[in-house]
Formats: sequence, structure tokens, C-alpha cells
Amino acid sequence: MTQQIAPEAIIYQGQFGEFTITPGDRTGVIIYRTGLCVAALSFAIGSAIVLFAPNYLYLVTPLFACFCLGLGVSLLTIHIYLAALHKVLQIFWTIGTTSAVFFTAYSHSSLPASVYNQPFALLGVGFVFAALTGIYFKEAFCFNRLETKLLTPLVPTLLLGHILNVLPLQWEKVMLGSWAILFIIFGLRKAVQAIPPDIGDKSVFTHLQNSHS
Repeated sequence: MTQQIAPEAIIYQGQFGEFTITPGDRTGVIIYRTGLCVAALSFAIGSAIVLFAPNYLYLVTPLFACFCLGLGVSLLTIHIYLAALHKVLQIFWTIGTTSAVFFTAYSHSSLPASVYNQPFALLGVGFVFAALTGIYFKEAFCFNRLETKLLTPLVPTLLLGHILNVLPLQWEKVMLGSWAILFIIFGLRKAVQAIPPDIGDKSVFTHLQNSHS
């Protein structure tokens, strides 16, 4: 029986030295993208229910839970050079999901109804979307993606507009639908993107880690 020899790992030249991409690195990227796709699909289905099938609003809460879970997984596995920013996004996610659990447990109405009828609830739950916007910004900055360039200002504009009650209902619906569509496009494009760019320059991570040790 002949033994197959694994191909030699590609050596990349980074800013602070050479590095290779391991199977673990690739697995991390796949998990990051899977989390994003789960979040995008859950958000899109939930938005479609809110816009076109309000009789099924009771499904939005479990869909929001799936959205939060997918986003949380992505925030654990995303590659961001600034460790402080990475930690802030994770803290935002924690605050937002904790607030959502609180409103779900103690409100007399469903989560979407509570958020819609009490806009200031978004000051808590909205931290989840602030974390998501951080991912949009990172992807727009690193990969120059049109959909994330549009999503980065769209999300806070919609949320702040709803909190301040300055957006007409029809505008909110259009913006929510646009958010869902662009998020799906983002998830699909990430699914087929080459893996190494999502890993980034590992020599930078090593340098930053060594400089703080």
C-alpha cells in the first residue's frame, strides 16, 4: 500500500515574517462564515415575517435566538488585528443578548412587539446589532465589499431613527427589507470567498501577542 504524502504547506510573507495557514486556521474561518450565514438566514426569515406575515410573529423570537447564536459564534472566530476592538464587539453582543433574554422573560408581549412598541428597548437589545455593524465595518474596510459599505451606515440609521421616532413607517420597512437582502448577499459572498484572506496576516497577530507578553 502506498502512503500519500501531504502537500507542502504554502509559506506566506507577512509584515513581520513568514507564516503558514494550518487546517485549524481554515476550520476557524469556516466556522466564522457558517455563523454569519446562520445569522443572515435567521434575520432574513424574521424580517420577512415582520414585513409580510405578522400572524407568525411568534416565530421571530426563536429566529432571533438563532441569529444571536450565529453571530456569537462568528465573533468568537473572527480575525481582527485589534484585540481591544474584538473584545468590545463581544461585550456588545453579551449586553444585547442579555437584554433580549430579559425582555423575552419579563415582557407581557413578544420580543419584536416589545422592541417595536418600546423603542428605547433598543438601547439594550441594539448592542447586538452594534456588534454586527462592527463586522460589517471590518469587512468593508478589509475587502471593500459594496453590501457591507451600505450596511454599515444603514443599520445604525434605522435603529436610531426608530428610537427617536423620526422615520416614517414605510421608510423603516424599506430599510429593514434592504438590510435583510444585503445581509443575505454578504453571507453568500463570504461562503464562496477564498479562505486565506479571512485569516489575514498571521505575523501581525504574532507580533501583537509578543509585544504584550
